[in-house]
Amino acid sequence: MSFAASLFVRQRSSKMIAQILSKVLPVLVMIVLGRVCAVKSILNDEQHEGLKKIISDILLPVVLFQAFFTAEYGSRILLALVLVFVGYGIALAAGYGLRKLVKPYERFMPLLMTGAEGGMLGYALFALLCGADQTKTYAMVDIGQTLFAYTVFLTALKAAGGQKITPKFIVHNMLTNKACIGMLAGILLGALGVYQSMDGTGFGTIISALLSFITAPTSALILLVMGYQLRVSKTLLRPVLTTLGLRLGMLAILCAGVSCILFAIIPYDKSLLLALILQYILPAPFIIPLFADLGDDAEYVATTLSLGTLVAVVLFFFLTAFSVA
Repeated sequence: MSFAASLFVRQRSSKMIAQILSKVLPVLVMIVLGRVCAVKSILNDEQHEGLKKIISDILLPVVLFQAFFTAEYGSRILLALVLVFVGYGIALAAGYGLRKLVKPYERFMPLLMTGAEGGMLGYALFALLCGADQTKTYAMVDIGQTLFAYTVFLTALKAAGGQKITPKFIVHNMLTNKACIGMLAGILLGALGVYQSMDGTGFGTIISALLSFITAPTSALILLVMGYQLRVSKTLLRPVLTTLGLRLGMLAILCAGVSCILFAIIPYDKSLLLALILQYILPAPFIIPLFADLGDDAEYVATTLSLGTLVAVVLFFFLTAFSVA
């Protein structure tokens, strides 16, 4: 290899490494800062809950509204919705079939095998990966997951917690959850073509600037909160690692299947593929401790979610490398 060619390869490699680090380092730094806030008591549990409320009641609803408001509606998003929804149903069924492998923690294991924390983590990571203005692409994938979460997943979760659930409860929860309201409002206005009608106008520019300004700190705050609440119990490593191994294996198969079917029908889109892969490396939904009485399984669930978050960050590094390749 000539000197010029060798220099070109080194420059290209350096540029790629810089691109990867520019996307991964912010994630790692904010998570580490979250742990520092916990260890050094910079934040206490009450302040941490306050930050979570700001995220869940203000920032996340706006992020979801913006993503679905600017999404392109048509056969692509409908196809992605159906494939993702069915895929998570298959993962849930597999969880019920494999739950004996983690005895005595089998009660909530199927719920940890399916779904994804798209709201609190997925949008934040995709914004770092492809830009905050491209979350509409991730929304194409997340709409199927969100619909699954508030119907099938929530029903199974309540049943695992020993509670009776009714269709009325599901509808009431969707209409009172602020993040879900933001999503539904975005879908309604986006599907009606409101965004397209104002895009490029003075009013549209103002709305876009306002939404972008409100959502700007979302990624950093979410990752800070994630770092603060990371907990890993060494005594539960066997059932937790078994659960995570089974989850990642099942979701890898589903990701391959969904991608093959999707891109056999619609043209290949790398950003959409990145959104799919990201969706399937995320941890299980963080709503599990919020909507069910976990009892003795609380530490197992918390450790699985925490370790799953760490695994997602590691896999995000490789996803970033693929995105810049």
